[in-house]
Amino acid sequence: MPGAATQSSDRITLRTVEKEDVQFVQRAMANSELRYPIGNRLVNQTQLEEHIENDDSDRFLICLEEGEASPEQPNEADVTRIGEVTVMDAEWKRPELGYWLVPEVHGHGYGKEAVSMVIDYTFRQYDTPAIGAEAYDFNDASRGLLESLGFSEEGCRRKFMFIDGEHRDMVQYGLLRDDWCEEK
Repeated sequence: MPGAATQSSDRITLRTVEKEDVQFVQRAMANSELRYPIGNRLVNQTQLEEHIENDDSDRFLICLEEGEASPEQPNEADVTRIGEVTVMDAEWKRPELGYWLVPEVHGHGYGKEAVSMVIDYTFRQYDTPAIGAEAYDFNDASRGLLESLGFSEEGCRRKFMFIDGEHRDMVQYGLLRDDWCEEK
């Protein structure tokens, strides 16, 4: 069952990622529609559990909720998991965002809403002047999401990863705290 609610809007709730969510995350990441655009390798459930357990990232499960979903301990039937947003490396360098949604909900604005909520969280939680994110050159949806939130392209890591038969570029983005606060 998903963890405690950390933030909510009218449409989504961000909840902590718990051990019970690993199977959802692992299966979603095995989907080629997701795996290729984000460049993840296949991992089994045990490998993912170990990674999450040893990782100091802030992980948020993106959920759609129905009925009377409890903020603390929701009923499994009241929560639909649709993705994840992660804040990596925040304790020792500029925080980096990672995010994904299951393909069935692409194009409905859930990603922008969730990432926006996590940007607010990150600037409240960490004394950082900026947040970074990356997207592959071919991932127009992810690049568009970042640009719509005010991120600026900062660079390119050429031929960064071998994905689906070819080496692909990774585009780097950054968002300054001052720019985010001005937009709000």
